[in-house]
Amino acid sequence: MNEQITEQKFEFLKGDKVLWMVIILISIFSIFPVYSASSNLEYIVNNGTTTSHVVKHMFFVILGFGLMRMVGMVKYEHIGKISMGLLIIMCGLLVLTMFTGQTIDGASASRWLKIPGTPFSFQPSSFAFLMLIIYLCRYLTKKIIRERTVGENIGFIFGPILLVFLLVAKDNGSTALMILMVSVIVLVIGQLHWKYIAGFISTSVIAIILFLLVALNTNMIGGNRVHTWMSRIETFTSSKAKTADVDDESVKAKNYQVMQAKAAIVHGGVTGMGPGKSALKQMLPQSASDFIFAIIVEEYGLFGSAFLIILYMIMIVRIVMIASKMPAFFGSLLVLSIGVMIFVQLAVNIAVAVNLIPVTGQPLPLISYGGTSMLVTYIQLGLVLSVSSRIQVYDEEGIGRKQSIVEINDIA
Repeated sequence: MNEQITEQKFEFLKGDKVLWMVIILISIFSIFPVYSASSNLEYIVNNGTTTSHVVKHMFFVILGFGLMRMVGMVKYEHIGKISMGLLIIMCGLLVLTMFTGQTIDGASASRWLKIPGTPFSFQPSSFAFLMLIIYLCRYLTKKIIRERTVGENIGFIFGPILLVFLLVAKDNGSTALMILMVSVIVLVIGQLHWKYIAGFISTSVIAIILFLLVALNTNMIGGNRVHTWMSRIETFTSSKAKTADVDDESVKAKNYQVMQAKAAIVHGGVTGMGPGKSALKQMLPQSASDFIFAIIVEEYGLFGSAFLIILYMIMIVRIVMIASKMPAFFGSLLVLSIGVMIFVQLAVNIAVAVNLIPVTGQPLPLISYGGTSMLVTYIQLGLVLSVSSRIQVYDEEGIGRKQSIVEINDIA
C-alpha cells in the first residue's frame, strides 16, 4: 500500500528521478542570482524593474517545466521521425531571421525573431541546433547497418550541418562553432567512418577561412559580426600576452567585462558575500545572463559555486548512465549527444567567466536570465527523461543488449 502511494506521488516525475531532483534544485536556485543580478538591468540599462525580471524568469522556469514534462511524455522515437521536417522549418526561420533582424541598443540582433502580435522574441538558432542534432542521431541510427555512399554523406549529413552553420554564423559565431564541434562529436559517437569525419573537418576549416576572408575584405556578407569576433580574440590574446602593457587603456576598455567578472570572483572568496550582496553586479555588463557565474561566485563563494558545479556534474553523470542503460542505439546516441550539448555550453560559459577563452555570449544552462536558451535546455532534458522512461519498457519487452542492432533500430 505504501509503495503504491509513493509511486502515485512520483507519477508526475516520469523518467529518471535523480535527474528530476537535480533539475528542480538548479531551477529553484536560479531565481536568486537572477533576482540579484537583474538589478543591473533596472539601474544601469534602465530596462524594467528587478521584480518584473525575476517574475519573467520564474515564468520561463514554469513554462520550461511544462515543456519538459510534455516532451517527456512523448515517445522519443516519434520526435526522431519528424526531426527532418522540424529541421527544415528551423532553417526556414533562420532565413527569415536574416531579413527581419532587429537592432537592440545599437547592436546587431538579427539572431532574434519577433513573434507577430506579441512582445516576445526568440532565437531560431537554438532550436535549429537541437533539431540538427536530433536529425543526425536519427539518420546515423537508421543507416548504421550498411555502408553509406559518398553522396549520402554529403547530402544527408554534411549538407545539413554546413547549412545550419552558415545560416547561424553570420550573426552568432560562437553558436555556429559549437554546432560544428558538437556535430563532429555526434558523428564520432554515431560510428561514422573516420575518413568521412576527417574530410568533413578539413572542408569545414576551409569554409570557415573563406567565410572570414570574404566577410573581412568585402561587403558581400552585410551586417556580419566578424569584426566583433576578431576584436574579442585580439582583446583576449592581448590580455593574456606576457608582453602586454597592463596599463594600456585601450586593452582595459575592451576587456572591461572580463576584468569585472574576475574581480567579482576574487571578491567572493571562499564563503561569498551572501545572497544579493554582490558589489560588482552593477558594473558587470550581462551580469544576469552571460556572466552570471561570476555573480554566483561573488555571492555564494567557492563553496556555493562548487555545489552548483557538483549538481551539473550529477546531471551529466545521470545522462551518461541513462545512455549506457538504453539498448536502442538511437535513444543512447540521442541522450549522449544532448549531454554533450549541455556540457559544452556549461564549460564555455564558465571558461569565459574565468577568462580561459574569449567572450562568446553563451548562457549558463537553466540559470542565465533569458527565454530561448532556457526553454531549449528544458526540451533537451525532456528528451532525456523520455528515453529514461523507455528503458523499463524495453526491459519488459525482453530487448537485451545482445540483440541485433537491426531489431533494436526497428523498434526505435
